[in-house]
Amino acid sequence: MKREVDVLIIGGGVIGICCAHFLRRQGRQVVVVERGEVCSGSSHGNAGLIVPSHSVPLAAPGMVLKGLKWMFNPESPFYIKPRLDLELASWLWKFSRASSVKRMHRSINVIRDLSLASVDLYTELADNAGLDFAFEHRGLLTVARSDKALEAVIKEGEMMRTAGLEIETLSAAEVQEKVGPSRIDVAGGVFYAQDAHMVPDRFVKSLAQHVQDQGVEICTQTEVLGFATAGDAVSLVRTTRGDFSAREVVLSSGSWSSALGRDLDLRLPIQPGKGYSVTFKRPAIAPAIPVVMADAKVGLTPMGDWLRFAGTLELAGMDMAVNQRRVQAILRSVPLIMPDLDLDSLELVEVWRGLRPCTPDGLPFLGRSSRHSNLTVAAGHAMIGMSMGPISGKLVADVVTGEAPSLDISALALDRFN
Repeated sequence: MKREVDVLIIGGGVIGICCAHFLRRQGRQVVVVERGEVCSGSSHGNAGLIVPSHSVPLAAPGMVLKGLKWMFNPESPFYIKPRLDLELASWLWKFSRASSVKRMHRSINVIRDLSLASVDLYTELADNAGLDFAFEHRGLLTVARSDKALEAVIKEGEMMRTAGLEIETLSAAEVQEKVGPSRIDVAGGVFYAQDAHMVPDRFVKSLAQHVQDQGVEICTQTEVLGFATAGDAVSLVRTTRGDFSAREVVLSSGSWSSALGRDLDLRLPIQPGKGYSVTFKRPAIAPAIPVVMADAKVGLTPMGDWLRFAGTLELAGMDMAVNQRRVQAILRSVPLIMPDLDLDSLELVEVWRGLRPCTPDGLPFLGRSSRHSNLTVAAGHAMIGMSMGPISGKLVADVVTGEAPSLDISALALDRFN
């Protein structure tokens, strides 16, 4: 027996739930299927940042050499687990090809536009949809301990200024003023006024409840097993809870999108990049705004009653094991910059890891499949899926309903690596 549905969304993370919201707002009948629970993947424990400031993609000049240098250091910010894997080798080759100055600047403009549009949509959702996700539009600090690291931070800041973002270069004393009473030991930093932050799982879960109240059906613990096609259309989606026949299918299942796409003869080079976070109860004295520690590539986010430290990128396949060395590397970096934060005295809430879906050029896949007339993909948002979630959902709704997308999505084409 099969169910007939209008729009079937595969994936219940931030991208899938945002797609459900904007499609329902367009009047479509929507069903979401999720292999686990809503927000149980990389949308759950990330840094909660909405960051136009993070518009430089991972595929940037010099990253290939850095990756090779860090490859055999399991505590490095960007670690590639050595293994024989043809898909990883192909991804790394595409990554090296994408790490040019020209392609980096093209990607910067795309990521900037997506992130700025999402800031506006988050503001709208916080103000008009009645969602409570501790949204704060107060900017972000990127800081550095060493003069060499500060030079790189300022250089990137100037690149972002050229790209049209608002930046402010700060001395050590000026950084301290922004942080508040919590002492910070840095050489200086850059302030990005257009950034924002929130509690990520609270956002996804509250939006999921909101769309359910609007008539969207969310089927959790429902894993997609495969597909059937008829002509140029996806005719059937087979799941552990039965089959679905959908007028439109949206694939937005993060790091699992590549394997599912293969069943449809769709090549989506996505590597799961494992990231970690450690969350504590927020102490009385803590930074007032998010702080990214450039030397260690670790971010600190005050979010509601919590204080979260997040960072590292580990290309180790679909491995969900917790690497304690990487967790400890995050924690050791904190007192170097925040000497008053005694982590041993704080109440631990959670040690988390998740698989961020990384494409070779740092841009997501978003658009209609050229092979399947009723399939739209939104996947591969890497470390900034929360930052691009709402605009991705809005763009998917435009594609599915046949409207002209509000932003140019040609750079996000599904077949750009084929």
